[in-house]
Amino acid sequence: MGTLLAAGLRLREWRHDVRFERATAGPARAQATALQALLQRNARTVFGREHGFDAIRTPAEYRRAVPLRDYEGFRPYVRRIVAGEPAVLTAEPVTAFATTSGTTAEPKLVPVTASWLAHMAGLVRLWMLRALRDHPTMLDQAMLTIVSPAVEGRTPTGLPVGALSGLLQRGLPASVQRAQAVPYAAHLIADCEARAFVLLRLALARAVSVIGTPNPTTLIRLAEVARQHADGLLRAIHDGTLGIPWPAVHEERDWDAGAVQRTLAARLAPDPDRARVLASAARQGGALRLHDAWPELALIGCWLGGHAGYHARRLPEDYGDVPLRDLGLVASEGRLTLPLIDGSAAGVLAIDAGFYEFIPEEAMDAGAPPVLLAHELEVGRRYDIVLSGANGLYRYDLNDIVEVRGYYRRTPLVAFVRKGRDMTSITGEKLHLNHVGAAVRAAEAAARVEVWQFCLIPDVETCRYDLLVEPRGASLDAIGAEAFARAVDEALGRINVEYAAKRRSRRLGPPRLHLMRAGWAERQCRAEFARGRREVQYKWPAIRPAWDPESRAEVMKTCDTETVTGGRLAG
Repeated sequence: MGTLLAAGLRLREWRHDVRFERATAGPARAQATALQALLQRNARTVFGREHGFDAIRTPAEYRRAVPLRDYEGFRPYVRRIVAGEPAVLTAEPVTAFATTSGTTAEPKLVPVTASWLAHMAGLVRLWMLRALRDHPTMLDQAMLTIVSPAVEGRTPTGLPVGALSGLLQRGLPASVQRAQAVPYAAHLIADCEARAFVLLRLALARAVSVIGTPNPTTLIRLAEVARQHADGLLRAIHDGTLGIPWPAVHEERDWDAGAVQRTLAARLAPDPDRARVLASAARQGGALRLHDAWPELALIGCWLGGHAGYHARRLPEDYGDVPLRDLGLVASEGRLTLPLIDGSAAGVLAIDAGFYEFIPEEAMDAGAPPVLLAHELEVGRRYDIVLSGANGLYRYDLNDIVEVRGYYRRTPLVAFVRKGRDMTSITGEKLHLNHVGAAVRAAEAAARVEVWQFCLIPDVETCRYDLLVEPRGASLDAIGAEAFARAVDEALGRINVEYAAKRRSRRLGPPRLHLMRAGWAERQCRAEFARGRREVQYKWPAIRPAWDPESRAEVMKTCDTETVTGGRLAG
């Protein structure tokens, strides 16, 4: 099966590979072509008419005609699409929406068209082809790909709303679907604990030679479940059962609860021999470890940039000395890079998959920042990416900071470094300052206390946030502090769908509250002014990348509650 799959992939993708090579040799020409195709195809849309697409001939004209926008600038257009209006952002019909957290409590709905989704799927297959050249055994056994549901809801007109990863998984060729250690149906299990158990129950019954999922914390969590529930997993494999009661699922048009059960049941044949092999490995190693369960594992694909890179360094503890390859700069808004080597967060800009502009990091907050094209970037410099794509996002500020690490042929190799303005993320939750501010306001009401100033700091090592709070007037007592911390956690879960999902799956811990001494914020500001910051231009950094020594010394009390939200394993 693996040999046939590899041969089919090489045959199917060789033309795409040739086009990719040609485009990377001439990025300026490839980008000009991509821009013109985008403008011509969508000139008669609502957005295209408003911005004069049919008269634009150059990137400079495009820049003058179309202002930069974040998602909120597109939300009015998206609402018209949701209401059923055609040709608003794209001439091609919108077939679905990819969802992720926005900067407000209302999630983003990113339009998906059939041709755009096909292009994104093509980049996934090209990643597989390039990885296969360096790891020829990666398709010899089963593939473990972990995604989110393609349909988590629907618009009033019936269009599906869900995860881009699920949409791509559902559209994979039949040969790739058959090679999956876990069928798509398993990803529809609603409870995160039950889903992790079932994923492992099915995957451990197979030899696995490649794993792919964006966030390495997902894999760390799977390894924890393997250690904690080894007896139940091995008993289920031995007996040919699921191992837990049939869980509730996210139902889709083709996947109701009965269809999910039938699909999973077809994978549950008793396998005493496999159970004995795994039990023997667990006894010898002192625990059920995944590098013993899958000795054939040849490659893990996951993010290696930003905070995710820190967590990826922990994978060898559970998966052994297996090569890691970044999956690329991937967001609900699109797939932007194609990594070509192991152990690096850098990937080749997908030069023919969209039109890209770049704002130097140091100029992001300027009124009229300089804007560069792909062939104008410098190695070692950092930039904010502006994306225009066939999904109807034009000059969309992705708010991702990337660093140029070199060139492939003449096209830049870029690596994700961090989220941009007023945003932070540890495991993909993408917390914006608006989310944190709203959660603090909700906690003020719940704990009946007024906050003078606050600051959020990611603790990447423990997958938690430190929330520094200076109460106004009376200090929070121990009970009030715990209630406040719990209220912040619950409010963030209500406001940000990604945060709620990461908390339920325990990839993200509850915030750790630090009560600061009275006057802390004022002393911080005065210290900045003494260092030369202009008072009229100073903006309080409510989200910071790390602790500063002065704030460490100002902590009066720490409330470290281990609040856990979400479901637990049944049975």
